[in-house]
Amino acid sequence: MKVAVIVFPGSNCDRDMHHVLTDVFHLQSQLVWHTDELPKNIDAIVLPGGFSYGDRLRAGVIAAHSPVIKDVKKMAEKGMPILGVCNGFQILVESGLLPGALLKNTSLNFMCKWTEIVVKNNKTPFTNKLKMDQRIPIAIANGEGRYYADGKTLELLKKNNQIVFTYAEEVNGASLGIAGISNKQGNVVGMMPHPERSAEQIINPNNSKPASLIFESLLNTLGVTA
Repeated sequence: MKVAVIVFPGSNCDRDMHHVLTDVFHLQSQLVWHTDELPKNIDAIVLPGGFSYGDRLRAGVIAAHSPVIKDVKKMAEKGMPILGVCNGFQILVESGLLPGALLKNTSLNFMCKWTEIVVKNNKTPFTNKLKMDQRIPIAIANGEGRYYADGKTLELLKKNNQIVFTYAEEVNGASLGIAGISNKQGNVVGMMPHPERSAEQIINPNNSKPASLIFESLLNTLGVTA
């Protein structure tokens, strides 16, 4: 099984994601430059965190027009599991693959700390090994991480079970405390926290197992024994 990790100018979590997928969960992970075509034999796609194009204009908007995104959209339509983390979440939103917007945190500051998120949908390719309302100790690191959507969109997200994660505490002023959402089909998931920085006990000061279940869920989706 092969996972494509897309690299944009300014990505800084691509190697972290590649390491976790390859060295921890033993998937074949391939870094793909944003101007290249996606490999033909991939089974999943990850858009990692970072500061694509230095967050010029606004976070993720330039990367959303990178050549590879056309391929990502085609794979999304075919039902391929796609995960966007932090800047990857921003790119998924800016490209129209996920609804809403990511705005500056209400503090107007970059935040980097440990928090907890709560599972609100365990039917996605990245949450099927988790339990409903399970708490995940996880790292966050963002300046434009506040998820926002208008009332109509929020109602649709609730109706269609597209809210995947919420924060267990007030973090950045996100609408409904949202930390992650999916598309209506459920195969595309965007989340602001960093599971790749949280899935190994050596770097997680709390409990790394819940975050590791995000990746084990992908293994389960792809038919791989964890």
